[in-house]
Amino acid sequence: MIDKPRWEVPDAQQPRPEEVQFDLDRTLRSVVNIEAEIPADAFTAGTLGQERAGSGIVIRPGLVLTIGYLVTEAENVTLIDDDGRATAAHPIAIDQESGFALVQALGKLDLPAIALGSSAAVGVGEPVVMAGGGGARRHACRARVVAKQEFSGYWEYQLNEALFTAPAHPLWGGAGLIGPDGRLIGVGSLHVQQNDGRGQSQDVNMSVPIDLLTPILDELLRLGRRDKLARPWLGLYSTERDGRVVVADAAETGPAAQAGLRSGDIVSSVRDASIETLADFYREVWGAGPAGTEIPIEIVRDGRSFWLRVKSGDRVAFLRKPRMN
Repeated sequence: MIDKPRWEVPDAQQPRPEEVQFDLDRTLRSVVNIEAEIPADAFTAGTLGQERAGSGIVIRPGLVLTIGYLVTEAENVTLIDDDGRATAAHPIAIDQESGFALVQALGKLDLPAIALGSSAAVGVGEPVVMAGGGGARRHACRARVVAKQEFSGYWEYQLNEALFTAPAHPLWGGAGLIGPDGRLIGVGSLHVQQNDGRGQSQDVNMSVPIDLLTPILDELLRLGRRDKLARPWLGLYSTERDGRVVVADAAETGPAAQAGLRSGDIVSSVRDASIETLADFYREVWGAGPAGTEIPIEIVRDGRSFWLRVKSGDRVAFLRKPRMN
């Protein structure tokens, strides 16, 4: 047995059975805690840490869906239900494009599976439940979809239409976003701030829409990744500043650093296309061809413009492969 999380959603924000049109308590039992241990020499240990904790959702008997950064390069994974029962598990698939991960329980996981819904069918303003940190009402939060829009992450990540909900759940990583019909419509990824349309900033959760999982689920179960060539990866952490894309950092052993890109460089153009946003940047890089393609990038450094050619890589090739203990 393992101690349960001490954090609880305030009573006023907890969903109540009479407020929803599905079996709330049974649905929430599908949510588990996830604890992962990552080796010190793992590629992501320095950025994501060696001890990671979040949530996951049972979508088939013994199969848990979560967010990839929780279990990337994990050697030991433990699933914990709301009664404190611990079950060893193993990551079997991580999709670098969507950010989803699948974890297989190595023992009996006596919990119900939640059905997959349609994120496209849930509109802005509709009520949802965000459940993370355990499968009980005290760990679930009533929320609403406040936006469905493009999201660009600094780690070479792009969603054409992410789900944004408020109020924000403080245990967002891998949390289940449950739609009005009790089906799973997304998986929590980030806690960000967003303009509420009235000039005020509000805390919101960004979730990856479940519609990105449905067409690739069988591929992930069969192969551990998508059944296609990997898209090019540079190993850059970038940000938007004053209408420009600026390199914040570069992975030391990644393709970009090896080609000479460094913190403070401004990305001016890629393949002769002008770059103003992270979305511009990623689409030009990914449109160049599969991983291994050489990417011409014009940068500005100390007021001087010049070109570098970056031999892109496959992000997965830089990561430790999960192994069974």
